[in-house]
Amino acid sequence: MIKFNLLALFFFLSIAVNAQNKPVTAKKLVVVSSYTQYQVSIKANPNNELIEIKKAIPSIRLDIRYATKNNFMRQIMYKQARAFARKPVVESLKKIQAALNKKGYGLKIFDGYRPYAITVEFYKKASDKNFVANPAKGSKHNRGCAVDLTLINLKTGKELLMPTPYDSFSAAAAAKYENVSPEAKKNRDFLIAIMAKYRMNVLGNEWWHYDFSDWRNYDLMDIPFEKL
Repeated sequence: MIKFNLLALFFFLSIAVNAQNKPVTAKKLVVVSSYTQYQVSIKANPNNELIEIKKAIPSIRLDIRYATKNNFMRQIMYKQARAFARKPVVESLKKIQAALNKKGYGLKIFDGYRPYAITVEFYKKASDKNFVANPAKGSKHNRGCAVDLTLINLKTGKELLMPTPYDSFSAAAAAKYENVSPEAKKNRDFLIAIMAKYRMNVLGNEWWHYDFSDWRNYDLMDIPFEKL
């Protein structure tokens, strides 16, 4: 009986060890590149629609850097200078813009929805991978749930002073970096606070990058601007 129990114990331990050593299959990344599939998703859930931000909020300013050579890639990445985001994201931006306008400020958008193929190119060329999304996971920009932006003065149209320029790869770009001027800190913290009030949360190492709180509900996309 003792011999039998020892054999049984050895058998079950072998199964447990083999189960632990079995390689875990990585979850396949799903990226929607079919426009038809995208349209079907909108019929199933209207919130899936990628709305053109400027059309929904005419008063908002655009400075789409990736449609120019004025960006860290030093090349034109977008064929069109347009910005899109999922419907609930645009609704949040509309509320933020209205709240800012009452204080004499407004939003300037640098980037919104970003096709997945562009994220792949960014990752290949970026000198500091901490400032670009890993294509293995995709970006919240690819989901239409992230925007890059800053504040402007409505009277002058000029950007408010911030700790760094847009797309800076420096430590000072971090949302909580302390060694900045009082004015830059005040402007940065004001922007972070008002964005958070409307479900847009700052990325830790980029004061200009804001993610929609429900981004997990949306697929990664690789639909070019020209089709939207």
